Amino acid sequence: MPERILIVEDEPAIAEAVEYALRAEGFEVEAVDDGNDALEQARTRPYDLLVLDLMLPGLSGIEVCRRLREESPVPILMLTAKDGEVDRVLGLEVGADDYVAKPFSMPELVARVRALLRRRKLDSRESITRLRVGELELDLAKHEARLADEQVPLTAFELKLLALLAGQPGRVFSRREIMGHLWDSSYVGDERACDLHVSNIRRKIERDPVRPERLVTVRGIGYKLQPV
Repeated sequence: MPERILIVEDEPAIAEAVEYALRAEGFEVEAVDDGNDALEQARTRPYDLLVLDLMLPGLSGIEVCRRLREESPVPILMLTAKDGEVDRVLGLEVGADDYVAKPFSMPELVARVRALLRRRKLDSRESITRLRVGELELDLAKHEARLADEQVPLTAFELKLLALLAGQPGRVFSRREIMGHLWDSSYVGDERACDLHVSNIRRKIERDPVRPERLVTVRGIGYKLQPV
């Protein structure tokens, strides 16, 4: 699924340009032009990142940032005036993760967005060391897997694949997503290699690998892991 970004900017020309640039990069984008609306949206809908202007009607961007940071670790990229050093310092102090000074280039903004999203993924991977889906338990720190308290011998790739699926049980991952995760990059090889990894895992965690109950195929899309 594409990552979701909320743009909070009251200058229509800037908001439209940023929205266009991010959509062109494959992100799912929504936009609001008011601090109060931004706070309500961010509290009621899941976003992977906020692009937040500091000078807003209603609540200021600084106050929006301050309140959100008390409730959520969502990455925040500030948009600031070229000469707004005081605002930039204050924004970082109340919890913003990075800033871009106006006027900015769209390639720079997109690069900073991608950098923040990469950092978020790395942080989440490092902070979670144990995952459990039904009777299947993964200990990533020890590189161990157990099924109904019995150890399951997995290769490094197999454990990494299962950890991806176990992090979001029930979510369907495409073969390309899975292989990209295994290689930590955009995978360009044969996606059928994914099927081979899945087949090997099923022989180790399914009662009947031919009729899997845990690691399930969603025809035409990919695979999901469900509790059993």
